[in-house]
Amino acid sequence: MEQIVNLHIEKLPEGVFLAVSDDIPGLVAQGRTLQETLEIARDIAKKLIEARAEREGMPHLAPVKEHFDYPLVVGA
Repeated sequence: MEQIVNLHIEKLPEGVFLAVSDDIPGLVAQGRTLQETLEIARDIAKKLIEARAEREGMPHLAPVKEHFDYPLVVGA
């Protein structure tokens, strides 16, 4: 089942991107590009959800609905 995890992403002065999430405590991802950061964040989220599910059961995250908004970042 797919679930939605909200990320807060910022570009640091060093030029790298940092992603954190209030939905999944402990999720911190950093990458050279936005795409790399999102891929790392997705992998970390999966691992944290699996670990939490073993200890406490599945976390309560928003399910993916039939329609939702998604910001598409396009390089110029």
